[in-house]
Amino acid sequence: MIFIAIILGCIVGALIGVNMPMISYSYSGYLAIAIIAALDSVFGGIASTLKKNFDLKIFVSGFFGNAILSILLTYLGQKLNVDIYLAAIVVFVGRMFNNLAIIRRYYLDKWTEKRQKNKKVEAKEMTKK
Repeated sequence: MIFIAIILGCIVGALIGVNMPMISYSYSGYLAIAIIAALDSVFGGIASTLKKNFDLKIFVSGFFGNAILSILLTYLGQKLNVDIYLAAIVVFVGRMFNNLAIIRRYYLDKWTEKRQKNKKVEAKEMTKK
């Protein structure tokens, strides 16, 4: 179910992206940091789904909350002439890598369990012969 929502979201995002006008250079920094924050939430949602503790309210609030907070940090940093947005990038990208590692480990464990099961079945068949 969640994967259908992800695919649908990607398709809708691609269609909107193709039909939207170009983003001005002055706003591209805000959009980039918001996309990184949103991707962090998406990877976190996938990881929590695999851990079987996904909560839609937490996902949606984190998705929009992280994006808005990162945009505000970027805006504040530009007004203060300090690159505060770099802190948000480091945190969000670090969390993305952490969640990606969780996802990778889950599928690797599943794959190795499947291989071990197949080897046990083959061994039983060999002993029966």
